[in-house]
Amino acid sequence: MVLSNRHYTRYLIAPITLSLMVSACSTASKTSAPDNTAQSDTDDTRIVDTHSEDGIDKIGISMPTQYLERWTRDGNNLKASFEALGYEVDLHYAGNLIDTQIDAIYEMIDDGVDVLVIGAVDGLSLGKVMERAYEAGIPVVAYDRLICNTEYVSAYVSFDNYQVGRLQGEYIKNALELDKVTGKIYNIEFTAGDSVDNNARFFFDGAMDVLRPYIDKGTLNVPSGQCDFYTVSTSQWSTETANVRFQILIGSYYSGDRKLDAVLCSNDSTSIGVQDAIRDSYNGGNDVVITGQDCDVENLRRLMDGRQSMDVYKNLAYEAYVTVMLVDSLYHGEVMSQSLIDSWNLDYECVYDTQSYDNGKIVVPAFLLEPVEITSDNMVQELVDNYGTYVLSEDGSLQVAE
Repeated sequence: MVLSNRHYTRYLIAPITLSLMVSACSTASKTSAPDNTAQSDTDDTRIVDTHSEDGIDKIGISMPTQYLERWTRDGNNLKASFEALGYEVDLHYAGNLIDTQIDAIYEMIDDGVDVLVIGAVDGLSLGKVMERAYEAGIPVVAYDRLICNTEYVSAYVSFDNYQVGRLQGEYIKNALELDKVTGKIYNIEFTAGDSVDNNARFFFDGAMDVLRPYIDKGTLNVPSGQCDFYTVSTSQWSTETANVRFQILIGSYYSGDRKLDAVLCSNDSTSIGVQDAIRDSYNGGNDVVITGQDCDVENLRRLMDGRQSMDVYKNLAYEAYVTVMLVDSLYHGEVMSQSLIDSWNLDYECVYDTQSYDNGKIVVPAFLLEPVEITSDNMVQELVDNYGTYVLSEDGSLQVAE
């Protein structure tokens, strides 16, 4: 093991008193871009080496599901990266079931893991098990999804989720040339993510901050009237749920001559549901601008053939690596700061944000990576040539690199 003499105590994070930039998770909203600048570069937040004497450095990882391609990649990336540093890893997938995830976390606590890395099924439902982890002296890093309504979260690693939404909104704005039109009205509909996933609100608010001014002045019209986050949210990011809702929406509001010009879809699984509903039920005859996020292989195929207009790429290997470096640094008694990130010598941007992610109890220190817009024009250059995370197959499609 690379760190053989660690003994960890019940010290998670020092309380940080900061101005709050977003409201608690259950009602969080953003009306402007977050200031991702840490208030202090030397917040005294570290893990103290007094937890156990078993000589085993063990990481417990709980991912929400294997049903979405991206979470399988997350789990594999995290496991491989921790094991490369000599850690033992206990990896669980929850099947999108809250109780299954909670039971697995309790099991890992009882098994004596040294740190928990959790991608929450429901960030609002883990308060009791987080307290149990604290009592056992086990720090928790929230992975990709914020864990809410608990003091016992050491850090949060994710992408700038508000910027994800802005990229989607800006793409729609530019594709429809909303700043150039005079007198023309475009019809748009919205499909957001799971309302219990804190990220979904950030995605939606980022996009709406771009698009709402055009709705307000009448350049964009929402025939269904459905533009409230909770109304357009999709439980568990389900493709089927998005598909059923959108088939009903098309039948109710687009059965005549009315054209549908754009659909904001917050991620790839909901985007597929919307695309299939348009294929099966929409007779407008025009190409519809449709967004996505995650660059799942099927969505990249649809990006190539024109069914999907854009995607947002989040390099999951980067996210996993930052998580592993963070945990390993804290194990060595380092303090969370922008300087800590700089010491990792990353060749990509990561920002330390101590202001934006209020979980209802504390503002959780966040490590945020930058998302990238992907279109059919730049997908090979970005995903194959620049990042090397995909390969070009003989049939011209992109596949995840081994």
